[in-house]
Amino acid sequence: MPVRTVGKRNRFRMVGAVAVTAAVSLALTACGSTKDSAGSAGGGGGDGSGKVGVILPLLTSPFWQSYNDYVPKMAKSEGVDALKTVNSNSDPSQQITDINNQLNQGVEGLVVAPLDSAAIEAGLDQAERKGVPVVAVDVAPDKGKVAMVVRANNVAYGEKACDYLGKHITSGKVVQIMGDLASVNGRDRSEAFRACAKKNFPKLKVLEIPAKWESDTAASKLDTLLNANPDIKGIYLQAGGVYLAPTLQTLKSKGMLKTVGQAGHIAIVSNDGIPQEYDAIRKGQIDATVSQPADLYAKYGMYYIKAAMKGETFKPGPTDHDSTIVKLPSGILEDQLPAPLVTKDNVDDPALWGNTVK
Repeated sequence: MPVRTVGKRNRFRMVGAVAVTAAVSLALTACGSTKDSAGSAGGGGGDGSGKVGVILPLLTSPFWQSYNDYVPKMAKSEGVDALKTVNSNSDPSQQITDINNQLNQGVEGLVVAPLDSAAIEAGLDQAERKGVPVVAVDVAPDKGKVAMVVRANNVAYGEKACDYLGKHITSGKVVQIMGDLASVNGRDRSEAFRACAKKNFPKLKVLEIPAKWESDTAASKLDTLLNANPDIKGIYLQAGGVYLAPTLQTLKSKGMLKTVGQAGHIAIVSNDGIPQEYDAIRKGQIDATVSQPADLYAKYGMYYIKAAMKGETFKPGPTDHDSTIVKLPSGILEDQLPAPLVTKDNVDDPALWGNTVK
């Protein structure tokens, strides 16, 4: 049974006391589902039809390339009329421009993967003024109105990486190559890894590289860090899509790339679940990764935008697709999708999306 919504609910315009009474009755009795039915929130005439704009953060990462490939397939399966995706090229200002351009084209809904959790508010406000619902994918905004955030638990990402390294390294130095701290994802993963190590593995010394999701930055800063700390025993890559290749190349150039089981092997846990990470696990170059569900991000991004265009709302609680909807401190709802840890023991599981990419 899902948890009932507590506090202020999203409100849609309703006409007449009968409609209000019906809505209240539904809110009190719909304890068998996390979905509520409401009046139209604007967009598509309330039937979920209309053009939908899809805005990507970047396309230089294999993870986002895979998500981009999934979008048209999932749009078709969910019955969503999605326009060709737009790439913001890692530029938060460009992303706001992209949102405005899509709104000016008359889209009835937007699915956006925010680059900057704070900066995205300007684009969300523009969409709200035009009555266009927005679903955020991968990154939650700090402020602004969205119908749903489709995201995995990024705190769990950092904790899973810390737990794996802590159980395989008794003491010594480990480094986390962090994402952009302007993104809630970078903050969640970094803080969770740091807190887990301090609480559960006090003999680990955590070093940190702020790399802003940039491969060149990760490579150069890792090179410098290894020069000063050649005794590093573990590495957490917060984004395998941009950090895996430069990390392996940097270790190789220094003669420090040892396979699992070899003396001097540096334990590495990554984060994304791309095919390249799986190949590296099979080769023994890295130990594990957390599979971030690119396929489900696309699928449920389309599912929730169609629901929002129909005026449907949701409340916290378990879903029918093995996830949980939670209310964030900002009041925004987030569907936290499952993201399993992948090691040599399950790397060949055909259910993992990274094993289905051609």
